Amino acid sequence: MSPEQNPTPETDDETGPRPGRLTAAAALTGLEGLVLAVAGIWLLVSGLAGGSEDREQAVTGGVTLVVLALLPLLAASGLLRRKSWSRGPAIITQIMALPVAWTLLQADSVAIPGGIVLAVVAVTALVLLVNPATTRALGIRRPGEEQGPEHPKAAGRT
Repeated sequence: MSPEQNPTPETDDETGPRPGRLTAAAALTGLEGLVLAVAGIWLLVSGLAGGSEDREQAVTGGVTLVVLALLPLLAASGLLRRKSWSRGPAIITQIMALPVAWTLLQADSVAIPGGIVLAVVAVTALVLLVNPATTRALGIRRPGEEQGPEHPKAAGRT
């Protein structure tokens, strides 16, 4: 295929709209990061203000959640900017969310609806992230797929 038929992600960024699936995947991934950050800040403030029985555990948990929030937030930012590197961290975020959702679903408490929501968000985001339209928009090629002329192997160079 010529570059005109199969534009690079940089060309898509300038001339075409971002695919809706990519935007939705970025939004869901960003939402997960935002929830983690808010929960972490809440735990941190609660621990520092003395609202928790175990201050050290609350502070440690809060800092951990805030740091963990960076992965999906950076991935969402990269997805919005059509950076191919962002798909991996976004997929990792969804895979990590599934056992958390399962654990929440096993609880006998108000955590069950949270587990349902998290599972739906994670599975939906995974489906969007592996969708061929999303993959093409990020410039990710499948093994054996024809590459553009700018790639050294396509031009006969090694």
